[in-house]
Amino acid sequence: MEQMIEMLDEGIVSVRPMGELDHHSADEIRRTVSHLIYGGSISGIIWDLGNLQFMDSAGIGLILGRMRDLRAVEGGTVILNPSPTMRKMFEMSGLGDHLLDGLPTDAIDRLGGILHGK
Repeated sequence: MEQMIEMLDEGIVSVRPMGELDHHSADEIRRTVSHLIYGGSISGIIWDLGNLQFMDSAGIGLILGRMRDLRAVEGGTVILNPSPTMRKMFEMSGLGDHLLDGLPTDAIDRLGGILHGK
């Protein structure tokens, strides 16, 4: 699976998995993102799922776990452009408030509001 993890402005990281997100690829992303969180480098994550064709429960666990880690730094999470099937899984997992369809800049704007209490 190809992935892109990119640091954006104001302590926000963009994670863009492509193809399939399963247990093995989730572990790789988990290590990288957790290192950034615990290193104090990030306070918000955009999970850009627009190029993801498949995600199993490991993907949901990955996102939920990083949300838990971000609570320590009062960080925020946006799940951007999930497929209709993924959207249902996230809504059933109680993550509907974190879903957004749009551009990465829309997600940055939303995270900016979350991080600054707006």
